[in-house]
Amino acid sequence: MHIVKTIKQLRQLLNKARGKGQKIGFVPTMGYFHEGHLSLMRRAKKECDICVVSIYVNPKQFGPKEDLSRYPRDIKRDATMIAKENVDILFIPSDNVVYPNRYLTYIDVERISGSLCGAYRPGHFKGVATVVAKFLNMVAPDVMYLGQKDAQQVGVLKQMVADLNFPLSIRVIPTAREKDGLAMSSRNVFLTPQERLQASVLHKALKSAAIKVQAGEKSVSKIIAIIQNIINLHSSAKIQYVACVDADTLEPLKVLEGKVLIALAVLFSRTRLIDNVTISIKKPRKG
Repeated sequence: MHIVKTIKQLRQLLNKARGKGQKIGFVPTMGYFHEGHLSLMRRAKKECDICVVSIYVNPKQFGPKEDLSRYPRDIKRDATMIAKENVDILFIPSDNVVYPNRYLTYIDVERISGSLCGAYRPGHFKGVATVVAKFLNMVAPDVMYLGQKDAQQVGVLKQMVADLNFPLSIRVIPTAREKDGLAMSSRNVFLTPQERLQASVLHKALKSAAIKVQAGEKSVSKIIAIIQNIINLHSSAKIQYVACVDADTLEPLKVLEGKVLIALAVLFSRTRLIDNVTISIKKPRKG
């Protein structure tokens, strides 16, 4: 595995690969890997000749009161983990490489960036879109691999890639979960033992709601209430939002129909967790 820290080194390696006609897969991350990250890398290795993984904790996507300074970091641990997955290139640029002096350019994906998590993290998706666009220009992959857990981020990046004509495809990989259903996240390490036990309720609440929807429930307010009640009854989490939106456009739904994303965000003390489920609701046959 090549570990590189500069854009020049990265491009030299990738130009050689392209010269051989090799297909390049890219997994952008902030590190502190878990099984969810590894599943993206495995898919990239399966579908592409070269797998590039980046680790960069992007300061532009953290608000002034968010957890940038305490976000878990362990490059040595991460490098050891992904070497076992036969990753070809690990790219770990510094802040000065990503944002050189007098950096002034940002990408703002309008509308879909302002709802859900964006309503509670102003500027977050502007930072995400900007840094991913930069990495796409550095790596120039054929395929980028993203996780379904970050559903809004996936929607924002799909829109950006389409709008700005990036020549690549995006693969979205299902959320990796612990045995009790909790979505894997680097932030899970911050949960106390009691909070960790309680956190499994998030997926249980989403599953309960999905069963109701599949049984015919069409009311958005009733589905939201079901999820809120389960979380409030079985945990100390503070709910930021529960929402039912169109899975493709992220527009709020008045009635549950089509491809639906049910998403939530909660706080366990200072630890913010997100999760979601996607449901395809078939229209009833006429006659």
